[in-house]
Amino acid sequence: MPDKDSHSDTHTDSGSDSRYEAHSQIDTTASAGIKDAGVGIKDTGEAQPCTDQYSDIRPYTDAEVTAVLERLGQSQSLHQALVGYRYPRLPGWMKGLSSRVLGWQLRRHFAPVTTVAAFQDWLGQWVHHLVTSTTAPLEIHGLEHLTKGHPYLWLSNHRDIAMDPTLVNYALMTQAWPTAHIAIGDNLLQNPILADLMRLNKSFIVKRSAANKREKLRELQRLSAYIRDSMASGHSVWLAQREGRSKDNLDHTDTAVLKMLALSGREEALDFTQSLSRLSPVPVLIQYEWDPCDRLKARELVARERDGQYVKAAGEDTQSMMLGLKGHKGRVRLCFGRPLDAVELASAASMAAATDRQLQSMKQVLPSHQAAVWLLKHEFGVELDEVGIPAADQLAPDELPIAAMRARYQGESPEVARRLLTTYAASILGSNVI
Repeated sequence: MPDKDSHSDTHTDSGSDSRYEAHSQIDTTASAGIKDAGVGIKDTGEAQPCTDQYSDIRPYTDAEVTAVLERLGQSQSLHQALVGYRYPRLPGWMKGLSSRVLGWQLRRHFAPVTTVAAFQDWLGQWVHHLVTSTTAPLEIHGLEHLTKGHPYLWLSNHRDIAMDPTLVNYALMTQAWPTAHIAIGDNLLQNPILADLMRLNKSFIVKRSAANKREKLRELQRLSAYIRDSMASGHSVWLAQREGRSKDNLDHTDTAVLKMLALSGREEALDFTQSLSRLSPVPVLIQYEWDPCDRLKARELVARERDGQYVKAAGEDTQSMMLGLKGHKGRVRLCFGRPLDAVELASAASMAAATDRQLQSMKQVLPSHQAAVWLLKHEFGVELDEVGIPAADQLAPDELPIAAMRARYQGESPEVARRLLTTYAASILGSNVI
Protein backbone atom coordinates (compact mmCIF):
# COMPACT_ATOMS: atom_id res chain seq x y z
CA MET A 1 0.00 0.00 0.00
CA PRO A 2 1.38 3.42 -0.82
CA ASP A 3 0.54 5.11 2.45
CA LYS A 4 0.11 3.89 5.96
CA ASP A 5 -0.33 7.46 7.23
CA SER A 6 2.43 7.05 9.75
CA HIS A 7 5.93 8.34 10.28
CA SER A 8 7.66 5.52 8.47
CA ASP A 9 10.92 6.82 7.05
CA THR A 10 10.57 5.40 3.55
CA HIS A 11 7.64 4.08 1.54
CA THR A 12 8.55 2.12 -1.55
CA ASP A 13 5.43 0.34 -2.73
CA SER A 14 3.00 1.97 -5.11
CA GLY A 15 0.07 -0.40 -5.00
CA SER A 16 -2.01 -2.31 -2.50
CA ASP A 17 -0.05 -4.32 0.08
CA SER A 18 -0.63 -7.99 0.83
CA ARG A 19 -0.62 -7.29 4.55
CA TYR A 20 -3.43 -5.79 6.57
CA GLU A 21 -2.73 -2.92 8.90
CA ALA A 22 -5.14 -0.56 10.61
CA HIS A 23 -6.49 2.40 8.71
CA SER A 24 -5.03 5.59 10.09
CA GLN A 25 -7.33 8.14 11.65
CA ILE A 26 -4.92 10.58 13.24
CA ASP A 27 -1.17 11.15 13.31
CA THR A 28 0.96 10.05 16.24
CA THR A 29 2.64 13.42 16.62
CA ALA A 30 -0.50 15.47 16.19
CA SER A 31 -0.25 17.39 19.41
CA ALA A 32 -2.09 20.27 17.79
CA GLY A 33 -5.79 20.13 17.16
CA ILE A 34 -6.30 17.00 19.22
CA LYS A 35 -9.86 17.88 20.04
CA ASP A 36 -10.88 17.68 16.38
CA ALA A 37 -9.81 14.07 15.98
CA GLY A 38 -12.96 12.62 17.52
CA VAL A 39 -14.90 10.23 15.39
CA GLY A 40 -17.70 9.12 17.66
CA ILE A 41 -20.42 11.58 18.57
CA LYS A 42 -23.05 9.87 20.59
CA ASP A 43 -23.85 6.36 21.66
CA THR A 44 -25.47 4.57 24.54
CA GLY A 45 -23.96 2.17 27.02
CA GLU A 46 -20.33 1.29 27.60
CA ALA A 47 -17.86 0.96 24.76
CA GLN A 48 -16.77 -2.52 25.85
CA PRO A 49 -18.30 -5.15 23.59
CA CYS A 50 -16.38 -8.10 24.97
CA THR A 51 -14.27 -9.47 27.82
CA ASP A 52 -10.88 -8.18 28.88
CA GLN A 53 -8.98 -10.54 26.64
CA TYR A 54 -8.94 -7.36 24.54
CA SER A 55 -8.05 -4.98 27.40
CA ASP A 56 -4.99 -3.59 25.59
CA ILE A 57 -6.82 -2.81 22.34
CA ARG A 58 -10.48 -2.14 23.17
CA PRO A 59 -12.06 1.28 23.76
CA TYR A 60 -12.28 2.47 27.35
CA THR A 61 -15.31 1.53 29.43
CA ASP A 62 -17.48 3.74 31.58
CA ALA A 63 -15.59 2.53 34.65
CA GLU A 64 -12.36 3.96 33.24
CA VAL A 65 -13.64 7.35 32.09
CA THR A 66 -13.14 9.34 35.31
CA ALA A 67 -9.49 8.31 35.75
CA VAL A 68 -8.66 8.99 32.10
CA LEU A 69 -10.27 12.43 32.16
CA GLU A 70 -8.39 13.29 35.34
CA ARG A 71 -5.14 12.54 33.49
CA LEU A 72 -6.17 14.67 30.54
CA GLY A 73 -7.29 17.50 32.82
CA GLN A 74 -3.80 17.65 34.32
CA SER A 75 -1.93 17.29 31.02
CA GLN A 76 0.00 20.46 30.26
CA SER A 77 0.92 19.09 26.84
CA LEU A 78 -2.75 18.78 25.93
CA HIS A 79 -3.54 22.27 27.18
CA GLN A 80 -0.66 23.80 25.22
CA ALA A 81 -1.67 21.91 22.07
CA LEU A 82 -5.26 23.12 22.28
CA VAL A 83 -4.18 26.73 22.82
CA GLY A 84 -1.83 26.49 19.84
CA TYR A 85 -4.63 25.14 17.67
CA ARG A 86 -7.32 27.57 18.80
CA TYR A 87 -5.10 30.66 18.90
CA PRO A 88 -2.18 30.09 16.51
CA ARG A 89 -1.20 33.79 16.42
CA LEU A 90 -1.21 34.26 20.18
CA PRO A 91 2.04 35.88 21.43
CA GLY A 92 4.33 33.45 23.19
CA TRP A 93 4.18 35.28 26.52
CA MET A 94 0.39 34.75 26.61
CA LYS A 95 0.39 31.05 25.79
CA GLY A 96 1.47 29.92 29.26
CA LEU A 97 -1.31 31.82 30.98
CA SER A 98 -3.84 30.73 28.37
CA SER A 99 -2.81 27.10 28.81
CA ARG A 100 -3.39 27.30 32.56
CA VAL A 101 -6.79 28.90 32.04
CA LEU A 102 -7.76 26.30 29.46
CA GLY A 103 -6.64 23.51 31.78
CA TRP A 104 -8.91 24.85 34.49
CA GLN A 105 -11.80 25.06 32.02
CA LEU A 106 -11.23 21.47 30.86
CA ARG A 107 -11.23 20.15 34.41
CA ARG A 108 -14.47 22.01 35.06
CA HIS A 109 -16.07 20.58 31.88
CA PHE A 110 -14.79 17.07 32.61
CA ALA A 111 -16.04 16.98 36.21
CA PRO A 112 -19.61 15.78 35.42
CA VAL A 113 -18.48 13.44 32.61
CA THR A 114 -18.44 9.88 33.92
CA THR A 115 -19.44 7.76 30.90
CA VAL A 116 -18.29 7.24 27.33
CA ALA A 117 -21.63 8.54 26.06
CA ALA A 118 -21.28 11.72 28.13
CA PHE A 119 -17.76 12.27 26.77
CA GLN A 120 -19.05 11.91 23.22
CA ASP A 121 -21.85 14.36 23.95
CA TRP A 122 -19.25 16.86 25.14
CA LEU A 123 -17.06 16.24 22.10
CA GLY A 124 -20.00 16.49 19.74
CA GLN A 125 -20.07 20.30 19.78
CA TRP A 126 -16.52 20.43 18.45
CA VAL A 127 -17.21 17.90 15.72
CA HIS A 128 -20.38 19.74 14.67
CA HIS A 129 -18.45 22.98 14.33
CA LEU A 130 -15.68 21.22 12.41
CA VAL A 131 -18.07 19.67 9.91
CA THR A 132 -20.32 22.70 9.40
CA SER A 133 -17.41 25.10 9.00
CA THR A 134 -15.45 23.05 6.44
CA THR A 135 -18.15 21.46 4.27
CA ALA A 136 -20.82 23.11 2.15
CA PRO A 137 -22.96 21.13 2.18
CA LEU A 138 -22.67 17.61 3.61
CA GLU A 139 -25.03 15.22 1.81
CA ILE A 140 -26.06 11.93 3.42
CA HIS A 141 -27.65 9.20 1.32
CA GLY A 142 -28.76 5.61 1.79
CA LEU A 143 -29.31 5.15 5.52
CA GLU A 144 -33.06 5.17 4.96
CA HIS A 145 -32.73 1.82 3.19
CA LEU A 146 -30.93 0.15 6.11
CA THR A 147 -32.12 -1.12 9.49
CA LYS A 148 -31.45 1.32 12.31
CA GLY A 149 -29.87 -0.38 15.27
CA HIS A 150 -28.52 -3.32 13.27
CA PRO A 151 -24.72 -3.58 13.50
CA TYR A 152 -23.04 -3.14 10.13
CA LEU A 153 -19.48 -3.31 8.91
CA TRP A 154 -19.09 0.05 7.19
CA LEU A 155 -16.56 -0.78 4.45
CA SER A 156 -15.47 2.61 3.21
CA ASN A 157 -13.20 4.14 0.63
CA HIS A 158 -10.43 6.15 2.29
CA ARG A 159 -9.40 9.66 1.29
CA ASP A 160 -8.60 11.50 4.53
CA ILE A 161 -6.80 10.35 7.68
CA ALA A 162 -9.26 11.72 10.23
CA MET A 163 -12.21 13.17 8.33
CA ASP A 164 -13.46 9.92 6.75
CA PRO A 165 -14.48 8.17 9.99
CA THR A 166 -15.42 11.50 11.55
CA LEU A 167 -17.92 12.18 8.78
CA VAL A 168 -19.34 8.67 8.88
CA ASN A 169 -20.03 8.88 12.60
CA TYR A 170 -21.29 12.43 12.32
CA ALA A 171 -23.75 11.30 9.64
CA LEU A 172 -24.88 8.41 11.83
CA MET A 173 -25.37 10.75 14.77
CA THR A 174 -27.43 13.25 12.78
CA GLN A 175 -29.73 10.43 11.68
CA ALA A 176 -30.07 9.14 15.28
CA TRP A 177 -28.01 6.01 14.55
CA PRO A 178 -25.45 4.57 16.97
CA THR A 179 -21.91 5.55 16.07
CA ALA A 180 -19.33 3.00 14.97
CA HIS A 181 -16.14 1.69 16.51
CA ILE A 182 -13.03 2.78 14.58
CA ALA A 183 -9.78 0.88 13.98
CA ILE A 184 -6.58 2.83 14.60
CA GLY A 185 -2.99 1.65 14.31
CA ASP A 186 -0.77 1.52 17.37
CA ASN A 187 1.95 3.41 15.47
CA LEU A 188 -0.35 6.43 15.63
CA LEU A 189 -0.87 6.18 19.39
CA GLN A 190 2.66 6.54 20.70
CA ASN A 191 1.49 9.79 22.25
CA PRO A 192 -0.37 8.74 25.43
CA ILE A 193 -2.67 11.76 25.21
CA LEU A 194 -3.88 10.69 21.80
CA ALA A 195 -4.22 7.12 22.98
CA ASP A 196 -6.46 8.22 25.83
CA LEU A 197 -8.60 10.47 23.64
CA MET A 198 -9.06 7.89 20.92
CA ARG A 199 -9.94 5.05 23.27
CA LEU A 200 -12.40 7.31 25.09
CA ASN A 201 -13.97 7.95 21.71
CA LYS A 202 -14.62 4.33 20.75
CA SER A 203 -11.44 3.61 18.83
CA PHE A 204 -9.81 0.22 19.09
CA ILE A 205 -6.16 -0.45 18.43
CA VAL A 206 -4.60 -2.53 15.69
CA LYS A 207 -1.11 -3.66 16.63
CA ARG A 208 1.26 -3.08 13.73
CA SER A 209 4.47 -3.35 15.67
CA ALA A 210 4.55 -7.15 16.02
CA ALA A 211 8.11 -8.44 16.03
CA ASN A 212 7.74 -11.47 13.75
CA LYS A 213 5.36 -13.21 11.36
CA ARG A 214 3.93 -15.50 14.01
CA GLU A 215 3.14 -12.62 16.32
CA LYS A 216 1.66 -10.62 13.42
CA LEU A 217 -0.66 -13.47 12.55
CA ARG A 218 -1.70 -13.84 16.18
CA GLU A 219 -2.54 -10.13 16.38
CA LEU A 220 -4.48 -10.25 13.11
CA GLN A 221 -6.48 -13.19 14.44
CA ARG A 222 -7.18 -11.29 17.63
CA LEU A 223 -8.20 -8.20 15.65
CA SER A 224 -10.58 -10.29 13.57
CA ALA A 225 -12.04 -11.85 16.71
CA TYR A 226 -12.44 -8.44 18.34
CA ILE A 227 -14.36 -7.10 15.34
CA ARG A 228 -16.57 -10.20 15.35
CA ASP A 229 -17.25 -9.95 19.10
CA SER A 230 -17.79 -6.20 18.95
CA MET A 231 -20.39 -6.57 16.23
CA ALA A 232 -22.01 -9.54 17.95
CA SER A 233 -22.61 -7.27 20.94
CA GLY A 234 -24.38 -4.72 18.73
CA HIS A 235 -21.65 -2.27 17.70
CA SER A 236 -21.06 -1.27 14.08
CA VAL A 237 -17.46 -1.00 12.89
CA TRP A 238 -15.88 1.40 10.40
CA LEU A 239 -13.10 -0.04 8.24
CA ALA A 240 -11.37 1.30 5.16
CA GLN A 241 -11.44 -0.87 2.05
CA ARG A 242 -7.66 -0.80 1.80
CA GLU A 243 -4.60 0.11 3.82
CA GLY A 244 -4.08 3.84 3.83
CA ARG A 245 -5.61 6.60 1.79
CA SER A 246 -6.33 6.30 -1.91
CA LYS A 247 -4.24 9.27 -2.97
CA ASP A 248 -4.96 8.84 -6.67
CA ASN A 249 -8.74 8.68 -6.01
CA LEU A 250 -8.91 5.21 -7.57
CA ASP A 251 -10.85 3.15 -5.05
CA HIS A 252 -9.97 -0.54 -5.10
CA THR A 253 -10.74 -2.92 -2.24
CA ASP A 254 -7.78 -4.89 -0.93
CA THR A 255 -8.58 -8.58 -0.52
CA ALA A 256 -6.02 -8.78 2.32
CA VAL A 257 -8.34 -6.65 4.46
CA LEU A 258 -11.24 -8.99 3.71
CA LYS A 259 -9.23 -12.12 4.44
CA MET A 260 -8.29 -10.65 7.82
CA LEU A 261 -11.99 -10.29 8.64
CA ALA A 262 -12.55 -13.98 7.86
CA LEU A 263 -9.85 -15.21 10.26
CA SER A 264 -12.30 -15.20 13.16
CA GLY A 265 -14.36 -17.90 11.49
CA ARG A 266 -11.59 -20.47 11.44
CA GLU A 267 -12.04 -21.53 15.06
CA GLU A 268 -15.70 -22.17 14.29
CA ALA A 269 -14.96 -23.97 11.01
CA LEU A 270 -16.80 -21.27 9.04
CA ASP A 271 -15.99 -20.58 5.42
CA PHE A 272 -15.42 -17.10 4.00
CA THR A 273 -19.09 -16.53 3.12
CA GLN A 274 -20.33 -17.54 6.56
CA SER A 275 -17.69 -15.48 8.35
CA LEU A 276 -18.39 -12.31 6.39
CA SER A 277 -22.18 -12.67 6.18
CA ARG A 278 -22.55 -12.29 9.92
CA LEU A 279 -20.72 -8.95 9.74
CA SER A 280 -23.31 -7.44 7.36
CA PRO A 281 -20.77 -5.51 5.25
CA VAL A 282 -22.06 -2.34 3.60
CA PRO A 283 -19.94 -0.31 1.15
CA VAL A 284 -19.73 3.38 2.06
CA LEU A 285 -18.62 6.10 -0.37
CA ILE A 286 -17.09 9.42 0.68
CA GLN A 287 -16.65 12.09 -1.99
CA TYR A 288 -14.99 15.46 -1.42
CA GLU A 289 -15.44 18.28 -3.92
CA TRP A 290 -12.11 19.75 -2.82
CA ASP A 291 -9.29 17.88 -1.09
CA PRO A 292 -7.30 20.08 1.31
CA CYS A 293 -4.35 17.69 0.94
CA ASP A 294 -4.37 17.57 -2.87
CA ARG A 295 -0.96 19.23 -3.31
CA LEU A 296 0.73 16.99 -0.75
CA LYS A 297 -0.73 13.86 -2.33
CA ALA A 298 0.26 14.95 -5.85
CA ARG A 299 3.84 15.68 -4.78
CA GLU A 300 4.12 12.28 -3.15
CA LEU A 301 2.72 10.43 -6.15
CA VAL A 302 5.08 12.24 -8.52
CA ALA A 303 8.04 11.42 -6.28
CA ARG A 304 7.05 7.75 -6.23
CA GLU A 305 6.70 7.64 -10.00
CA ARG A 306 10.04 9.38 -10.48
CA ASP A 307 12.15 7.80 -7.72
CA GLY A 308 10.34 4.57 -6.90
CA GLN A 309 9.93 5.64 -3.30
CA TYR A 310 8.90 8.55 -1.14
CA VAL A 311 10.59 9.77 2.04
CA LYS A 312 8.27 11.68 4.33
CA ALA A 313 9.49 14.80 6.08
CA ALA A 314 9.20 15.09 9.84
CA GLY A 315 5.72 16.19 10.79
CA GLU A 316 4.28 15.58 7.32
CA ASP A 317 1.49 13.33 8.55
CA THR A 318 0.59 15.92 11.16
CA GLN A 319 0.31 18.51 8.41
CA SER A 320 -1.88 16.21 6.33
CA MET A 321 -4.14 15.44 9.26
CA MET A 322 -4.54 19.11 10.20
CA LEU A 323 -5.11 20.19 6.58
CA GLY A 324 -7.73 17.48 6.17
CA LEU A 325 -9.55 18.55 9.32
CA LYS A 326 -9.40 22.33 8.96
CA GLY A 327 -9.34 22.77 5.17
CA HIS A 328 -12.40 23.68 3.13
CA LYS A 329 -13.86 20.66 1.37
CA GLY A 330 -16.84 22.18 -0.41
CA ARG A 331 -19.57 19.74 -1.27
CA VAL A 332 -19.18 16.39 0.48
CA ARG A 333 -21.22 13.30 -0.36
CA LEU A 334 -21.56 10.40 2.06
CA CYS A 335 -23.39 7.44 0.52
CA PHE A 336 -24.32 4.24 2.34
CA GLY A 337 -24.85 1.31 -0.01
CA ARG A 338 -26.74 -1.93 0.44
CA PRO A 339 -25.52 -4.97 2.39
CA LEU A 340 -23.51 -7.40 0.29
CA ASP A 341 -25.31 -10.70 -0.29
CA ALA A 342 -24.08 -14.30 -0.06
CA VAL A 343 -23.24 -14.53 -3.75
CA GLU A 344 -21.09 -11.41 -3.52
CA LEU A 345 -19.45 -12.83 -0.39
CA ALA A 346 -18.46 -16.10 -2.06
CA SER A 347 -14.77 -15.20 -1.85
CA ALA A 348 -12.48 -12.30 -1.02
CA ALA A 349 -12.11 -11.56 -4.74
CA SER A 350 -15.85 -11.48 -5.41
CA MET A 351 -16.46 -9.38 -2.31
CA ALA A 352 -13.81 -6.88 -3.36
CA ALA A 353 -15.30 -6.65 -6.86
CA ALA A 354 -18.83 -6.18 -5.50
CA THR A 355 -17.66 -3.49 -3.10
CA ASP A 356 -15.88 -1.63 -5.89
CA ARG A 357 -18.98 -1.83 -8.12
CA GLN A 358 -21.18 -0.31 -5.45
CA LEU A 359 -18.71 2.46 -4.73
CA GLN A 360 -18.45 3.29 -8.42
CA SER A 361 -22.23 3.29 -8.86
CA MET A 362 -22.69 5.76 -6.01
CA LYS A 363 -20.12 8.23 -7.33
CA GLN A 364 -21.25 11.47 -8.89
CA VAL A 365 -19.33 13.68 -11.28
CA LEU A 366 -18.76 17.05 -9.60
CA PRO A 367 -17.81 20.38 -11.22
CA SER A 368 -14.28 20.10 -9.84
CA HIS A 369 -13.87 16.80 -11.71
CA GLN A 370 -15.07 18.39 -14.94
CA ALA A 371 -12.76 21.38 -14.47
CA ALA A 372 -9.82 19.02 -14.08
CA VAL A 373 -10.71 17.22 -17.31
CA TRP A 374 -11.03 20.54 -19.18
CA LEU A 375 -7.63 21.72 -17.94
CA LEU A 376 -5.94 18.44 -18.81
CA LYS A 377 -7.30 18.77 -22.33
CA HIS A 378 -6.73 22.46 -23.00
CA GLU A 379 -3.72 23.40 -20.89
CA PHE A 380 -1.77 20.15 -20.56
CA GLY A 381 -2.37 18.71 -24.03
CA VAL A 382 -3.77 15.39 -22.87
CA GLU A 383 -5.54 13.71 -25.80
CA LEU A 384 -8.52 12.39 -23.90
CA ASP A 385 -10.38 11.27 -27.02
CA GLU A 386 -7.60 8.78 -27.75
CA VAL A 387 -8.38 6.85 -24.57
CA GLY A 388 -12.10 6.70 -25.22
CA ILE A 389 -13.08 9.63 -23.01
CA PRO A 390 -15.78 12.04 -24.23
CA ALA A 391 -14.23 15.20 -25.62
CA ALA A 392 -13.51 17.79 -22.95
CA ASP A 393 -14.57 20.42 -25.50
CA GLN A 394 -18.16 19.40 -24.75
CA LEU A 395 -17.82 20.88 -21.27
CA ALA A 396 -18.67 24.55 -20.78
CA PRO A 397 -15.63 26.22 -19.16
CA ASP A 398 -17.58 29.31 -18.08
CA GLU A 399 -19.74 27.03 -15.92
CA LEU A 400 -16.80 25.24 -14.32
CA PRO A 401 -14.50 26.28 -11.43
CA ILE A 402 -11.50 26.62 -13.74
CA ALA A 403 -9.84 29.45 -11.80
CA ALA A 404 -10.35 27.69 -8.48
CA MET A 405 -8.78 24.53 -9.87
CA ARG A 406 -5.79 26.44 -11.28
CA ALA A 407 -5.22 27.89 -7.83
CA ARG A 408 -4.91 24.38 -6.40
CA TYR A 409 -1.62 23.82 -8.25
CA GLN A 410 -0.31 27.37 -8.64
CA GLY A 411 3.46 27.41 -8.17
CA GLU A 412 3.85 23.65 -8.58
CA SER A 413 5.87 21.89 -11.26
CA PRO A 414 4.03 20.77 -14.42
CA GLU A 415 4.37 17.16 -13.27
CA VAL A 416 2.72 17.85 -9.91
CA ALA A 417 0.04 20.01 -11.53
CA ARG A 418 -0.87 17.28 -14.01
CA ARG A 419 -0.88 14.65 -11.28
CA LEU A 420 -3.22 16.79 -9.16
CA LEU A 421 -5.60 17.28 -12.09
CA THR A 422 -5.54 13.58 -12.94
CA THR A 423 -6.51 12.77 -9.36
CA TYR A 424 -9.50 15.11 -9.47
CA ALA A 425 -10.45 13.76 -12.90
CA ALA A 426 -10.35 10.12 -11.74
CA SER A 427 -14.14 9.97 -11.35
CA ILE A 428 -14.41 10.63 -15.10
CA LEU A 429 -11.19 9.20 -16.51
CA GLY A 430 -10.64 6.25 -14.20
CA SER A 431 -7.09 4.99 -14.71
CA ASN A 432 -6.96 5.92 -18.41
CA VAL A 433 -4.69 8.91 -17.93
CA ILE A 434 -1.64 8.80 -15.65
